[in-house]
Amino acid sequence: MESSVRRAIIYLDEVVHQALKIKAIETSRSISDIVNSAVKASLAEDAEDLAAFEDRANGPLLSCDETVPPSPGSVPHRLFNPG
Repeated sequence: MESSVRRAIIYLDEVVHQALKIKAIETSRSISDIVNSAVKASLAEDAEDLAAFEDRANGPLLSCDETVPPSPGSVPHRLFNPG
């Protein structure tokens, strides 16, 4: 299946553009291909994060004391909020 390609204008910092040019030469890929891969990876990571949030939405509610171990030498939270 052939995917459609759209033209987009993006503005990059000069340093980022230079790094992309070097990477493109080193990897024999186009800047567009590198940017496209990076954007797809970022969007996939976001989708995984959202799916994890949705999976946990109906899970049990846990207090901070139940999820974060105390630091050595710290005062337990329950001493400040007894009861």
